[in-house]
Amino acid sequence: MHLPYQRGALHDLPDDPDAYDATLAAVAEQALARITPEGNLEHPAAREDIGDTSLGITSLLALAWQRSGDARLPEAVRRSLAFHLRERVPTEDNPGYPNLRLRDSGEPYARYVPEAGAHPLGDWPSTVWALLQALNVLDAGDGILDAEQRGELVELAHGYWRRLTEVTFFNPQEAGNQAIACVVGGLMLAGQLPDGQGESVRARAMWLYREEIRAHRVRDRGALLPPEHRGAYDNNYGPISLSFLAQAHRVSGEDVFAEDGEALARYIDARLTVGGFDVGGPRYSEQHCGFEAVLGLRYFGRRVGADLGRYRGDTRWGRHAVHRDGGVDGHFAFMLVWQIQDRSPWHRLPSQGPLRHQLRSGTVSVAFDDRMTPALVEAAGTYCLAAAVNRQHGFGPVAEGFLYCRPVGAVRVRDLRAGPLTAKLVTKPVVGPDHVLRHVRSLYVTDGTRLWTTVVVERLPGSPYLLAGLPYAADDGQRVRRTAEARVMSAGGLRLTHPRSTGADHFDARSESTQEQAAFALAADPRVHGNPDEGWRHLVSSTALEADPVPDAPDDLHVFAVRYGPGGPYTPTFAGSSARPAFRTEEFTAWIGDPRGDAHGEPEAGIRPH
Repeated sequence: MHLPYQRGALHDLPDDPDAYDATLAAVAEQALARITPEGNLEHPAAREDIGDTSLGITSLLALAWQRSGDARLPEAVRRSLAFHLRERVPTEDNPGYPNLRLRDSGEPYARYVPEAGAHPLGDWPSTVWALLQALNVLDAGDGILDAEQRGELVELAHGYWRRLTEVTFFNPQEAGNQAIACVVGGLMLAGQLPDGQGESVRARAMWLYREEIRAHRVRDRGALLPPEHRGAYDNNYGPISLSFLAQAHRVSGEDVFAEDGEALARYIDARLTVGGFDVGGPRYSEQHCGFEAVLGLRYFGRRVGADLGRYRGDTRWGRHAVHRDGGVDGHFAFMLVWQIQDRSPWHRLPSQGPLRHQLRSGTVSVAFDDRMTPALVEAAGTYCLAAAVNRQHGFGPVAEGFLYCRPVGAVRVRDLRAGPLTAKLVTKPVVGPDHVLRHVRSLYVTDGTRLWTTVVVERLPGSPYLLAGLPYAADDGQRVRRTAEARVMSAGGLRLTHPRSTGADHFDARSESTQEQAAFALAADPRVHGNPDEGWRHLVSSTALEADPVPDAPDDLHVFAVRYGPGGPYTPTFAGSSARPAFRTEEFTAWIGDPRGDAHGEPEAGIRPH
């Protein structure tokens, strides 16, 4: 079973001018064959996200004409634009729409579904998308549109803007990508209006960004991020927000968009595995977008010096939206227009220097969550999520059903390098059911092929073990397949366990359910409206790797030692004291310092390759 959306790395898509011209030419041929006598370019099977789609293809035809001079295209542009102006611009309020501040305004908007009263909640973003498509038609339409049609389209775009910012509540879905897109629309619209009107619209757009978006950023993993569907980062919409920030900076030159885009880009870089796999989000935890992310990942990847194009996108939508029959859809076509116009090259090398919330070398990576607990471990092309036990999620020691990974004080981190080795020491103060303060010291070491994880903690009650991950997915060529296995060895006993109970709140990796499906099954609301991150937090138990303590640790400590990746039996030797335990593996010798740290409380550790 392959994951449906996480397919190929987006930086593997050809992005030279010839490739883009070939894409536009193919779109043009489909459009010319599809256009109805009325000028409609919508896909016949389209049932939703309709409001911007015909206009989106119109914008691509205008750009194709601008680049190729194909004499067949101007008439198709004019005819399809006339269709949109005549058939897809309602001005009467959509029955049931709940987010109006002013009724019967007469301002235009785009409907998510053309029929009155059908799914009106989607009208606000559909109007944003239609605004952006209209502005691209205006931008590429010189020499095609006559003065009357151009004037009508400018007034329509201005009406869309008034609808979005005056008639309705701004950003009613609390979706950062939609809100930033609206700001981009205002910035682009300003250039199409007379000076006084244009400056007013630009000022309003900048105010909305600063006061309605930036002021409400959410902190996660040390970064301030645009809020997305009442959360911090979404695996589908986060990269789309990055693309809108890129366009905002391209259009306006305002430093605030560069600053916020770079912060989001660095955050994405720290989350993404080497293979580009990731999970988590308040709207879609596992679904990845396609062409919609290219502009942002490419533009800001270059600015921050990170290979963000490793993001595994839905390459079925590698160029533009498509239907199941492969037919082009105009939804979000503005993203193809902008990535063609922007010539930033992909940055293809890993970022330099350590990142607090990531350990990465070669084909190995560990992405740490906000509490510096591994959220995702990657080695030998296999991805392990945080496992669940007794409603507790994470990586760490478990004793008598309690998972010791949630800090009760400052989490200390130290990054190390020695020869081919890269390492990170994480020290956490934790308190268990016995109310005893303990220090969990976790040292992660990688040579770029394997990952050695050693966890040291003051002696625990009962028969403790290390919760060492939920094997979930593995690389399979250009796809990612589901798995329930991983190449892992332990210095103590090791077992792979599966939930004894059944039901939505127990995730067995041997099933054909995806993480996102399981998360939505536990969410309070259904897919699209539900929060998969929130749902997943209700998980009681999961498939899990469980590693027993090493047999030769100091009497007052429990030590766990696990190796992810290729290799034979793992038999490290241990020495030193409880304050400074040391161990020797087949590749290196390491020691972990006193949990009190140095004179400033910072953790100490050392590694020496053999």
